[in-house]
Amino acid sequence: MIRMHPMQPALPSAPADGGRRRFPPVGSCCGAVLIALAGAASGAEGTPRETAGGFVEDTRWSLLNRTVYERRDYLDGATSNGGRNAALPKIRRSDYAKEWGYGLMGTVESGFTPGWIGFGADAHVSVARNLSGDDYRVGKIRMLPVDSAGYAQDGIARGGIVLKARVSSTVLKVGEQRVKTPIFSSSDTRLLPETMRGWIVTSNEFDKLTLQAGRFTGSTDRNARSTDNPLIVNYLDPKSPRGDAFELAGGTWKGIPSLSLSAYVGRLKDTWRTSYLGAFYTVPLQEGAGKDKSALSFDLQVYRSKDTGRALAGPVDNTTSSLMTTYTHGHHRLGLGLQKVAGNTPFDYVTRGGIWLGNAAQLSDFNAPNERSWQLRYEVDASQWGAPGLSLGAAYIRGSGIDGSRVPARGGYAWLGYGRDGKHWERDLWLRYTVREGRAKGLAFLLRYGEHRNNKAQAELPTRQIRVAMEYPLGS
Repeated sequence: MIRMHPMQPALPSAPADGGRRRFPPVGSCCGAVLIALAGAASGAEGTPRETAGGFVEDTRWSLLNRTVYERRDYLDGATSNGGRNAALPKIRRSDYAKEWGYGLMGTVESGFTPGWIGFGADAHVSVARNLSGDDYRVGKIRMLPVDSAGYAQDGIARGGIVLKARVSSTVLKVGEQRVKTPIFSSSDTRLLPETMRGWIVTSNEFDKLTLQAGRFTGSTDRNARSTDNPLIVNYLDPKSPRGDAFELAGGTWKGIPSLSLSAYVGRLKDTWRTSYLGAFYTVPLQEGAGKDKSALSFDLQVYRSKDTGRALAGPVDNTTSSLMTTYTHGHHRLGLGLQKVAGNTPFDYVTRGGIWLGNAAQLSDFNAPNERSWQLRYEVDASQWGAPGLSLGAAYIRGSGIDGSRVPARGGYAWLGYGRDGKHWERDLWLRYTVREGRAKGLAFLLRYGEHRNNKAQAELPTRQIRVAMEYPLGS
């Protein structure tokens, strides 16, 4: 099944994780959305009491306009199996998916009341409109809504409220919200963002150390019409039982400017538990400015998953890791990524954005059983050629060694149909431009092309994709 990487935003901007991912994986190569997770994310840092201006004085608002067009052509005779296509005769199934929509996202964040414990509230509203998409081509991309029978709907209107409390530099948020952690994270890869229902506490009491813990019982997918939905588990058989709550705890230490370390643990109730270790390290090679500055960076991600409790998804024993090495010289960045899945089930995760692997790409996560993959990518900032705000990039990823012959027959992953000696490749090209000054400051454009090819043992769809997106933010 062709998948968009959950961390891949619709449009580019600076990374939303504090700059740790200075050269993000292909799936997040466009950075975070222009107003991604700033304030709306539950992982935002708490503000010390003494710097607060008050409940009203610190209130902020933002409004993001976005339009996205995407088309996917299924190659080699493949057809979309999303929505009602699965129930149609093969001759009537569409050999391509096409969706075009407009989205408007509004957010209001209050400050905190004065006192030893400060209280506040945040609210968000999202609406989207179907500009082009019919019953046979909507649903697979998960951008525009469909009803329970798979028929295309005209639009989406939904919202949520978060209640929050702060003690010193520790903030608790409860409600429908966006979250950013390496094992449970909101995706903003389509027209509207994904949100989660639950609570999370973020503490910045210790210098250079951020700690988090939370529990969530529901999630709202990017094209969902309501917020009353169970948690999303990406690769698990939709008919398979799974836990109804996800718990997490962990933190990130940034002791020196060139190094950050992260560790998290999470558990999908009675299904599986996941441990995570991450590190980002930069070595300056040549001091200077602009075209004379160079550096070498290393981005390591390790996930360890094991079944727990009643093991509702069947036996799970999986260790998946990736290492992205990037050489930066002035306006140029060249990256080499390696990734390995050690286990007889695919690496799986809760929510669309809970994967930070280096080779998790636009159309595939390269996370099949026993898969090994490599990536080569290049990106350039065109300001050196007199075009500030313009960047171009390309990436190629190849995976092989897939062996799904030992996937537990009665587990939740047998339905994927992996075989032996599976292999595939993906190539991505992108161009993005952001207006940096003037009355249109913040207006951003993205043009992206991707292609994925595979053999039958790899179990995903061969496809060709084109995406055109534009967004314009407003805010206080």
